[in-house]
Amino acid sequence: MLRGVFDAAGEYTPGELHSQYEALLRETIGTVGQSAVADESGVDEQRVKAVADGDSPELTLEEAAAILATDPARPDTESIVAEARDILLLGMSTAVLDVEAIAAGIDDEMDPKEIQQKVEGRYPMTLAEYAVLHQYIEREKP
Repeated sequence: MLRGVFDAAGEYTPGELHSQYEALLRETIGTVGQSAVADESGVDEQRVKAVADGDSPELTLEEAAAILATDPARPDTESIVAEARDILLLGMSTAVLDVEAIAAGIDDEMDPKEIQQKVEGRYPMTLAEYAVLHQYIEREKP
């Protein structure tokens, strides 16, 4: 469901890509409604409102996926999170990148162990961190 949405991820800066993610979240909130999104996603209503208002509260990948999953046309939260992680893992394979190369390529914003844990879902990842990883990996693909 998310594949194809950000095919040009490597052409953006991480900040621009993060803004694109937030625009998708705002679109979902606008369609479903703030109260319904907060109720169904479990994300605090003030943070949902902040996203809807164009602010940029720190959200985890799971929270962003929960917001997207409130749209009945999208898969459930777990499926969205799994697809998002698969995008990173498959991108790493295609670009022939390991976590050390990614860490060096993103100027050590995250260390290799941290990247590995976040990509595998063993440690929380913010949407902003996802944007950094997604953009770099996509940019490095042949």
